[in-house]
Amino acid sequence: DPQRTAFLLRKQWTLYSVTPLYRFSDTHLKDYARLLSISIAAEKQKGLAVEVGFELDLDIKVDVSSIPDLKGSDQDHAAILVQLSSRSPASSKNSERKLIWLGCFCCVSGDDLSKNLPKDFTYLPLFLVNGAEKYTSIIGSWFQTTFDCCFHRLAISPFNLSWMAAMWTGCKVDKTASATELVFSVPRLPQPLDISYAIHPEDAKALWDTVQKTPGEITQEEVDVFMDCLYSHFHRHFKIHLSATKLVKVSTAIASAHCDGTIKFLQSKHLMGVMMLLTELAISQIE
Repeated sequence: DPQRTAFLLRKQWTLYSVTPLYRFSDTHLKDYARLLSISIAAEKQKGLAVEVGFELDLDIKVDVSSIPDLKGSDQDHAAILVQLSSRSPASSKNSERKLIWLGCFCCVSGDDLSKNLPKDFTYLPLFLVNGAEKYTSIIGSWFQTTFDCCFHRLAISPFNLSWMAAMWTGCKVDKTASATELVFSVPRLPQPLDISYAIHPEDAKALWDTVQKTPGEITQEEVDVFMDCLYSHFHRHFKIHLSATKLVKVSTAIASAHCDGTIKFLQSKHLMGVMMLLTELAISQIE
């Protein structure tokens, strides 16, 4: 159901990989929400969560829910959504709360590893966060302590970004597609310098169609040829070797991803495919 996963679209998500959760239970989600609320309030009382220009609101409601639609197969565990909402001290108790933080644990087509896990472990290797880092730290610490798991920032390598550029360029979109944009960082300069390379979506798709040999399948050779063609075109016009730079960001009509481990989903139609790729990256980091 696209409506159940619509909250993922057009938000900036920070990616983490998570080791299996020990003795996590779907039947205790309300208890987890209550305990998280207590943990956040305790941090506030201790004064550990106060920074210049940022202060945790004591009146925070925590909701923990299951999203059965966000999984790739019957073997995957349903995604778990953690939501923090708050209202300002000046607001009345009946006023609407404002959503201030979102965290989503999920596993999309990661069933091969799930089969080999002991029964006391729950496998949700991909964690997406939208919100202040301070809340992420508190909630991450609570999950690590409660379920004996570990969180790691999930960076995206230039190698994987090039795959994303090729895969997403080849996807069909229902409406007018935005330009395919590649951002490269130039190394070894006194001041940071980025090069933005925008390609008309129809041109990028036409190039990919000439490169791809078997529709529905992608090989490393095809990705390399696709990127080399883009590099050659750029060099012909600007005499700059992009192969000597570092690919740091890819933006297409499907999604936008940065090497620092942030992503923005733009198309509900291709959401599960992108989530499947991110799950694979999270699993590879855990291994």
